Formats: sequence, structure tokens, C-alpha cells
Amino acid sequence: MSSTRRHRTGARGFTLIELMIVVAVIAILAAIAYPAYTDSVVKGKRAQARTALLDLMQQQERYMTQNNTYLKFAASADGSATFKVFSGDNDASPAYWLTAVECEKAGGGNFGMNECVKLVATPTHTDAAVTSLSLTSSGVKECTGTAVTNNNKKLCWP
Repeated sequence: MSSTRRHRTGARGFTLIELMIVVAVIAILAAIAYPAYTDSVVKGKRAQARTALLDLMQQQERYMTQNNTYLKFAASADGSATFKVFSGDNDASPAYWLTAVECEKAGGGNFGMNECVKLVATPTHTDAAVTSLSLTSSGVKECTGTAVTNNNKKLCWP
């Protein structure tokens, strides 16, 4: 007489409640992680803009020593600029556009390009905290945006 033992195996899988719990946990993690990720990306782009401004200022200083004036220019993607006019690897999708203008005098008006240059980085993406970064040849670092109105300028130039 052979005795066969049959094991009853229960249904395998997940219940709907278990799946809903997993979905809820993933949603909560995503709600926390995505804003942190986008904030980190924006901070990285700002750091890239600061580096681009400092590099451009070095180029402007070299130009000044050779030509006794700074070079004024507006950012453009046509490739005709003397200096690199964008932050990032290419001008097809830059994080910031760079321009060079005359510095403003305290009482109004502008200095000449042979005295002072102001470099401005303007983002190509939405960044309410820092809508522009600037650096002058006299060393003044400024920014615009809610970082200024909220007195959190460390977002601009830490």
C-alpha cells in the first residue's frame, strides 16, 4: 500500500491590499525624492554658471591686458562670439547664457568698458530663487531672484 502525501499549496501571489501598500510606499518615496532631485540639479547648474562666470572673467582680464579694454557682448548661439557665452558643454542646450556689459556707476550711468565689465549669467531653465548671477571685474558678486528678497544670498554665491 503506497501512501501518497499530498501537500496542499496555497495560492501564490500578492493580495490587493499588499499591492496597494507597496504603491503607497513608492508614491511617498517619489514625492520626497523627486523635489530633492530637481533641487540638486538646479544647484548643480548654478555652480556650473558660477564657474563659467569666473572662467569668463579670466578671459576678459587677459583680453584687457592685451587690448586695454574689456569686450562687451551679448549671448548668442551663432558661434560668432570671441568668448564662451554659455555654461555647459554645448550651446545647443546651455544651462545659462553669459553676457558682458558695462558696470553701472553708483550715482547713475555706466563706466566705460576700459574701466569695468559686468558679466551676467541668465538661466535657460526656471529658477525663481536665482534669476541671474553677476560678477564684475572689481569683484562684486550679485544675483537677482527670491534668494535676494528672502535674504538667502548663499544660494547665489556661497
